[in-house]
Amino acid sequence: MKAVYLCGFMGCGKSTVGKLLAEKLGCGFIDMDDYIVEKEGMKIPQIFAEKGEKYFRERETAAIRELSEKGGVIACGGGAMLKKENAEIAAENGIVAYIEIPFEACYSRIAGDTNRPIVMSNTKEELEFIYDSRVPVYKENSTVTVNGEGTPNEVAQRLKELI
Repeated sequence: MKAVYLCGFMGCGKSTVGKLLAEKLGCGFIDMDDYIVEKEGMKIPQIFAEKGEKYFRERETAAIRELSEKGGVIACGGGAMLKKENAEIAAENGIVAYIEIPFEACYSRIAGDTNRPIVMSNTKEELEFIYDSRVPVYKENSTVTVNGEGTPNEVAQRLKELI
């Protein structure tokens, strides 16, 4: 099976839905942030602090290339599909699925999450601005869009039917 790359804003459910989708499809699941953390030997806030966001984004590109060979369901970081090169690699190697969910729903899930450097360094209003600027890019770079509202199982089932 080709890869299924899940994209969307932080807190949209990529990891939770991704695990359920992988079960439904009978394939593996990889959280790309966890993959990068394991390879780098440090947590994301530490990578951002010590090596910078640019370095982290380069690691995302490398991860997308590496994971495209493994296939399965891949939960990408919230910023991964913003880079055209990443979106192109993903599209060449599988399906990019955007989980669409309102900002308020995402925010309620991510507020105060100390493992998210972008959350910790921005106000709610700034995060909403980031959300609004990313949505068109997610839509442009995805193969399919799924309504992310409802239970994770419902979203995973909708995704399975779309792909």
